[in-house]
Amino acid sequence: QVQLVESGGGLVQAGGSLRLSCAASGRTFISYARGWFRQAPGKEREFVAAITWSGGSTTNYADSVKGRFTISRDYAKTTVYLQMNSLKPEDTAVYYCAARRAIGIGTGRPNEYDYWGQGTQVTVSS
Repeated sequence: QVQLVESGGGLVQAGGSLRLSCAASGRTFISYARGWFRQAPGKEREFVAAITWSGGSTTNYADSVKGRFTISRDYAKTTVYLQMNSLKPEDTAVYYCAARRAIGIGTGRPNEYDYWGQGTQVTVSS
């Protein structure tokens, strides 16, 4: 099993920045890729970004966050980060970290991920 704990959420004004962290524990070696998803009230969970965990660093982003968000990893700390810049009110959501066992970065569907954190709230005021 892999346990994931997110942190770093909060309230920020539009145009501001936040950095989310996702710390992993347990059998982290079985995780091939990590992803960030978000879910706003009344909406489905949507893909934000993903990064491969071992080997070369391959990343993937949703079109809505390209150029504003950056996903990165600290292999020694088993932690993945999501740097969010130029935040917009529509970025308001609960942000979830996820880990995937299968090889490859996936296509961004939630059902491709096997482990999930509890989520952290991000609120962007206008």
